[in-house]
Amino acid sequence: MRRPLLILILATVWAATAARTVAPRFGDEARDTTRLNEMLAKGLAQRFSTPQERTAFFARMMEGTPYGAHTLEADTERVTVRLDSLDCTTFVETAMALSYTAGERRSSWRDFVYNLERFRYRGGKVDGYPSRLHYICDWAIDNAHRGNIEDVTGRLPRCGYIVRSIDFMTTHRDSYPALSDSAHYARMKAVEGGFRNHRFPYIKTSDVASREVRDALRTGDVVALVTKMKDLDVTHMGIVVKDESGMPRLLHASSSHGKVEVTSVSLADFLRRNPSLAGIRVFRLKD
Repeated sequence: MRRPLLILILATVWAATAARTVAPRFGDEARDTTRLNEMLAKGLAQRFSTPQERTAFFARMMEGTPYGAHTLEADTERVTVRLDSLDCTTFVETAMALSYTAGERRSSWRDFVYNLERFRYRGGKVDGYPSRLHYICDWAIDNAHRGNIEDVTGRLPRCGYIVRSIDFMTTHRDSYPALSDSAHYARMKAVEGGFRNHRFPYIKTSDVASREVRDALRTGDVVALVTKMKDLDVTHMGIVVKDESGMPRLLHASSSHGKVEVTSVSLADFLRRNPSLAGIRVFRLKD
């Protein structure tokens, strides 16, 4: 192949790829990108024994961040980075993406954005609203398949199983403005169709307080709090941090307290005080 023709082909491919790329959305681009670079630099200066320790390190850096709901919702779906306000899911995703980026020994906010997209979207790529991994059951399977995380729930003591048909979003279509689009609605129905009679592992609330479960949990584990609702799997997420006595607590974006914080009570007590919760699922970041 002649060089001019090769150059023309490569230029055409690059242009097509660039046309499909949508710039990320920031709360405050200058401030957020600077802070991301600073956070990554601090993480790279540390020595961590496990990816979980590294995840907890970055999660603790976000303590005190105000709680903010619906920060991902906009007319156009694209990777959104918000460090000024977080909900329970964006807090966990941000901590995991920072941890994964540092694990790659990368220090640029651009690498973080790339990894955030990998965690948040099906197949690691934005392709409209339905490509976002809205359900944790979907998020878990997709990320585990791509080697980003490991669902360790089934290996922990006292694990049981639960079966749910997940269709909360389309059943409550009016609560999701993006689903007024018939194409988005149809795609979400197709996603939910893959989770009819979905069986997944969990640890009951009553068992989380046991010594064997307490000892098996690690600082930096991601925990998804399983709801008792019949058409949904998870309603909250957070990251385990163990106190000086080895008791697991939940580091999370709290809507009731309006910020990212560590619970004043143990994870087991937090679950007991929320009767709508059935138990937990546990995930670990993989390098």
